[in-house]
Amino acid sequence: MGVLDGIRIIEIAGIGPGPFCGMLLADMGAEVILVERVGAKTGDLLDLGKNAIVNRGKRSVALDLKDARSIEAVLKLIEGADALIEGMRPGVMERLGLGPEVCLARNSRLVYGRMTGWGQEGPLAQAAGHDLNYIALSGALWYSGAPGTPPMAPPTLVGDLGGGALYLAMGILAGILNVRSTGVGQVIDAAIVDGSANLMNLMLSLHAAGQQPFERGCGLLDGAHWNGSYACADGHFVSVQALEPQFNALLFEKLGLADDVQFKHPYDKRNWSQLRARLAALFATQPRQHWINLLEGSDACFAPVLTPAEAMEHPHMAARAVYAERDGVLQAAPAPRFSATPSGNAGKVPERGEHGSEVLRKAGLSEFEIGQLFSK
Repeated sequence: MGVLDGIRIIEIAGIGPGPFCGMLLADMGAEVILVERVGAKTGDLLDLGKNAIVNRGKRSVALDLKDARSIEAVLKLIEGADALIEGMRPGVMERLGLGPEVCLARNSRLVYGRMTGWGQEGPLAQAAGHDLNYIALSGALWYSGAPGTPPMAPPTLVGDLGGGALYLAMGILAGILNVRSTGVGQVIDAAIVDGSANLMNLMLSLHAAGQQPFERGCGLLDGAHWNGSYACADGHFVSVQALEPQFNALLFEKLGLADDVQFKHPYDKRNWSQLRARLAALFATQPRQHWINLLEGSDACFAPVLTPAEAMEHPHMAARAVYAERDGVLQAAPAPRFSATPSGNAGKVPERGEHGSEVLRKAGLSEFEIGQLFSK
């Protein structure tokens, strides 16, 4: 049960943002039917089996999409669906016989969600790529990292998930709402280059206001000494982001720097490089726990940099039950949280094809037809 109870999604198995989008919807109570290929490719690095958290809570059907009978079975599933998720290169679904025109002809209320890196159209639409490439081209990678070093963002978070899966999920839900008022489905073209560029609009606002130049390490959010991560004496790290005057004043007070003349002008860019070096030297004098004891819970805008395993044990994260282990796999709980229709615990990861007969029977296939599909 959940806020999306009663919504049915067909997901054509893929990698990265498409499956993550399906997980988000399943976490919120949608019935997500995952159409997987029969058997795994030998040496497939991305076939994670029981460790595929992105498949949790879904129902799995294993079909051979090169078989016309399997395509017809998928179309039967689509007849009763609210939305479809696919992450193939442009044109692949059409060649399979599952393109938007065919699917919308079967179900005119269908929201057809397409997830790609480059988009359905454009000079690069048919080129291979991954998260880092998409956010590099969109401009979203630019501010990641220190000046003079190659930019490197946290893997998958900015592009695949932030600019991809979340925008696809938002588009699908908006499309379903529109169907309820118009009765007409449509195609959602969710491209990671589009979404990750869209995520840049706050930074572009700061750029327009003169606070975030395109020169790395010189802006309000990537250059100031009170904004960054620092190494501690024990090799761990802490973060500070005391942006507003009252917060950086408190930070400097707690660090014993309130009377230091250099720290009385925190927004003077001429001092940032020197003061960053001084803070780096200071944080390096004590282990991480010292700084946690001194700063955590105050308005100094501080947090330790934790591994996911450490985060699970942190008192705040533990109180909110953000992380848990299920079947031996560390994973984060569904988000966001709903007061009237809570999502509850995340579902288990299905075995490949676990629900095939049940799902197809419910879609209206006969026992003979189901037997034909699985007779190979």
